Amino acid sequence: MSRSPNAIAAAMKNVRLAVISTHPIQYYAPLFRALAGSATVQPRVFFTWSQTADGKVMDTGFGRAVEWDIPLLEGYEFGFVPNLAARPGTDHFGGLRNPGLTRAIEDWRADAVLVFGWNLQSHLQALRYFKGRIPVLFRGDSTLLDDGPAWRRLARRIFLSWVYRHIDVAIAVGSNNTDYYRWCGVPQRQIAFAPHAVDTARFADPEGQHESRAALWRRELGIPAHAPVVVFAGKLIAKKDPQLLLEAFRRCGMPGHLVFAGNGALEAQLRAQAAGRTDIHFLPFQNQQAMPAVYRLGTVFALPSRGPGETWGLALNEAMASGRPVIASNKVGGARDLIREAVNGWTFESSNLEQLTAVLRTALSCSGEELRRMGAAAVGESARWSINAAAAGIEQAATAAVAKA
Repeated sequence: MSRSPNAIAAAMKNVRLAVISTHPIQYYAPLFRALAGSATVQPRVFFTWSQTADGKVMDTGFGRAVEWDIPLLEGYEFGFVPNLAARPGTDHFGGLRNPGLTRAIEDWRADAVLVFGWNLQSHLQALRYFKGRIPVLFRGDSTLLDDGPAWRRLARRIFLSWVYRHIDVAIAVGSNNTDYYRWCGVPQRQIAFAPHAVDTARFADPEGQHESRAALWRRELGIPAHAPVVVFAGKLIAKKDPQLLLEAFRRCGMPGHLVFAGNGALEAQLRAQAAGRTDIHFLPFQNQQAMPAVYRLGTVFALPSRGPGETWGLALNEAMASGRPVIASNKVGGARDLIREAVNGWTFESSNLEQLTAVLRTALSCSGEELRRMGAAAVGESARWSINAAAAGIEQAATAAVAKA
């Protein structure tokens, strides 16, 4: 007997979606909350790094334990699955070993499973276990931006084609990620889209509080009110290439200021290179509640990463949502989708000092009106990459996969 569209829609109202994620992450918590508000999907997050249940995570890039100052476990259903790894962590394949994971998901009676990342033991095992039992959705943000020897690319492609045979739907977060899935052999019909997103509402400033805090901060740093300022916010590590930004700023010869916000292995070296300069400033690691003001310290934001592994660069999303034009290298995975040249930002070839220097000259010579216009364009573009859009993409992919199954 055939079922009416209304009956099918009613059946889809309670798709139980098990989400496998490593630990509470500031970028994912708003997404999980948005999914929890879905009319068709009921998510439950299974965290596999149980040692992070107290909220503290050792971040090797910052060189310190980090505990975010925004709620990460509110507004959605979750649980921590015991991790029995001898050396717990996400920096190596065996860092997550959760023998009870698949049983916990089955006991919850999931209709589908969404796995964040495959390169950890328990996550790969979950892909293999659930394939053929319930629909398996996968979300990652890998790209093909980091070149390597031909033999290594071939070996990688062969292995990844095997990995992705264990999924039903690959959820792409952007254009470079889509290209990666296709290169790995995933058919286009199995690729859905849910944009890489941040909580854009948290970076909005309708009452001007973040701007006021940034203005006060600039005065404390000795930056004149109307001076052009380039901001870098993130880990001071080789992958992000802050040294290139500092040297390009020194060479560009334009009046302005440069602010580094963050810590990392290169901090001492950067400070030494900037010694005696009153136009280069350093701020320590800033937690999430401060970030809307950090981005507003500048008139433009720069992410000069050279990789490998800068698969997206969510700082671009945050800076754009804060109303700032952005600069990024072509090794930043999100630049291809987020930046419209000279409309809301600029791009340059990674590691190319001359190109970045020229871009900085352009950005620092823009009038206040030009920068405000580009900032407004950045806000408009960031709205397309929102948490609600990401949740809607996952919701649609999950319900379609369950309906097909």
